[in-house]
Amino acid sequence: MQVVGTIKVYGEVQTFGNNGFKKREIVVKTDEDYPQMLLIEFTQDKTSLLDQFQIGSKVTISINLKGNEWINPQGVAKYFIALNGWRIEQA
Repeated sequence: MQVVGTIKVYGEVQTFGNNGFKKREIVVKTDEDYPQMLLIEFTQDKTSLLDQFQIGSKVTISINLKGNEWINPQGVAKYFIALNGWRIEQA
């Protein structure tokens, strides 16, 4: 799946836990009749793919949809979806 748009927000690399899990997030405004603001995360070695891009860059991003389930302390299931980027190039 691909997303085409303009980078609006550009985050720094964040590191989590003892294993050093890395994540970097960007927000892309899509090029559609009804533009969407999509939060896309790049993880681990893919975080460095964003180094060559800046706010305002028009990009094409290849993504995977990732879904997670979390059971809260009351036993109620909550579901989350993430857009995980694995390739990015100039549009």
